[in-house]
Amino acid sequence: MLSSAGATAAGLAAARILTLRGGDAVPQGTVTTQDWVAPLDRPEARMGHLLRRTTFAPTGAQLESALRDGYARTVDQLIETPAAEPPPLAGADQASNAAPLRLNDMRVWWLSWMLDSPTPFAERMTLFWHGHFTSDYRKVGMQFPYLYWQNLTWRRQSLGNLHDFLMQVTIDPAMLRYLDLHQSTGRAPNENYSREVMELFTMGAGTFTENDVRNGAKAFAGWREPLTPQLVQDRIDSVMRTSGRPPAQKPLPDTGKVGIFERTRAFVGPAYSFLGGDFKLWDTRGAIDQILANDNVAPHLTKKVLREFVTPDPPDDLVKRIAEPFRKSRYDVKTLMRDVLNSPEFSAPQYYRSLVRSPIEFLVAFARAMEIPTATLAPRLAVAGTPLGMGLFDMPEVGGWPTNGAWISSASVLQRVNFVVQTFATINPATLQQPGPRSTVRDFIARHLENTLSPSTTEILNAANDDLTRRMILAASPEFQLK
Repeated sequence: MLSSAGATAAGLAAARILTLRGGDAVPQGTVTTQDWVAPLDRPEARMGHLLRRTTFAPTGAQLESALRDGYARTVDQLIETPAAEPPPLAGADQASNAAPLRLNDMRVWWLSWMLDSPTPFAERMTLFWHGHFTSDYRKVGMQFPYLYWQNLTWRRQSLGNLHDFLMQVTIDPAMLRYLDLHQSTGRAPNENYSREVMELFTMGAGTFTENDVRNGAKAFAGWREPLTPQLVQDRIDSVMRTSGRPPAQKPLPDTGKVGIFERTRAFVGPAYSFLGGDFKLWDTRGAIDQILANDNVAPHLTKKVLREFVTPDPPDDLVKRIAEPFRKSRYDVKTLMRDVLNSPEFSAPQYYRSLVRSPIEFLVAFARAMEIPTATLAPRLAVAGTPLGMGLFDMPEVGGWPTNGAWISSASVLQRVNFVVQTFATINPATLQQPGPRSTVRDFIARHLENTLSPSTTEILNAANDDLTRRMILAASPEFQLK
């Protein structure tokens, strides 16, 4: 049983986070502290820094393997190793009114794979795209398999080519529902997707006109959701309830898992220009290519990636230097990520611990660091995300979740402390005391914190009476909340 003194120590450690951020009033920005000196001149510290930002948190075996391979080869392996597919979620492909997807099951399924996947960088990138190309269960609906399919698609596309990825985003069934493209026809084009694909997904605000939004909507019109046998039956049942008889023309199931284009629902004229292009009848692929020809795409996406992996406020010259080869590669995400991870800025001392772990990153890192079996902890992680402000498949808005300093407030810090304390109070201590080799408190500090602690954390740690309390203090420490 965890002592009240241990819980108090964890609270004191976590309270230090607010002093690093300056409390609730400080806007998003770089952490400013003199509490530690960046240790990135040491190879093992630089490697820990890399793996913390790209894999949530390394296991002992992953860190040791990476140190043997060296930094450059590890970056190549992270980027070039194909994403491992998660095991199928039972019943998800057959989701229907009678047997809808269950949100908690979806979250446990994905969090379990974040912890167990042999390609954790693919999971980190899937989480990034999940927060960029957004959809949420409330709008999409759980009586369809679409959000499950979307997660699989984002993973497969996570390190691919943006031309192909953006086409898959556009015709993704969950996206069709989320931004109303499934309702868009040539007679009544819906402008929601056209606006967001330019403003949020690719080009940025102020880079297009309202006429571009209207004309983009014409190019994207004509797509509908695919129907599984279960969804076909749902439609038949709906007609039966309404009219008392089956539909005159029974719908047929589709064989694919992407949107179906129906030419009879598309825009048929007159010709129009889109983003300064020719006057013609644009199709979806042509509109996507025209968007990606815009000079704002590469800087917009590069800046977002840099904020996620390097610094909350990337300098303009860094954005330009990384964005240019990204654009020249025809938006190859591997090129982008390789240049980001190999950049001098990624390992620069001033950017060490300059980012704040999002709630999901924190939860996965906590589970990795504590070496608690996935089956034991994943269900707890699944319900913890929402109180911490980041429920998977539940975006607050189409713009996604906040980042970095926005995650730190007195309320959110308290939620993180409560999660740590409650987990340690209810998980079998044997799970923590016997997690396997290299699991001492010293190993925790070396593996996850590069042997770099503030004097305040060190003082609280030294006052603890047992290793369980020390682990709890470390998990609640400012150092562990940062990346």
